[in-house]
Amino acid sequence: MWLPFLGLLIGILLGFFTEFRVPDEYLNYLSIAVLAALDTLFGGIRAHLQGTFEGNVFLSGFFFNILLAAGLAFLGVHLGVDLYLAAIFAFGVRLFNNIAVIRRLILSNWQQKQTEKDA
Repeated sequence: MWLPFLGLLIGILLGFFTEFRVPDEYLNYLSIAVLAALDTLFGGIRAHLQGTFEGNVFLSGFFFNILLAAGLAFLGVHLGVDLYLAAIFAFGVRLFNNIAVIRRLILSNWQQKQTEKDA
C-alpha cells in the first residue's frame, strides 16, 4: 500500500527540483494522456472497491487508453480536426462517472459500518 505513495512523492520531488520542460507542441498529447491515465486510475479504484479489480486488465487498460488518446490527438493534428476534444469529452465523462460511483461505494460502506456498529 505504501509503494504508490512513495512513487507519487518521488514524482513530485523530481517535478519540483528538475528543470524538465515539455515542448509546447507536445502539450496536447500530454494533457490527454494524463486525462486517460486518471480515468484508468479511478476505474481501478472503482474496481477495487467493487471487488472486481484485476491487475492485468488495469495495466493493459492504462497503457491502451494512453496510447489511444495520444493517437487520436496525433491523428487529429494531421487531419486538421480537433479529435483530442472527443477524447477529452469521453475520458472526462468516464472520469466523473467513476468518481461518482466511488463516492457512492464509500458512503454505502460507511453507512453499513455505522449500522453494524449501532446494532
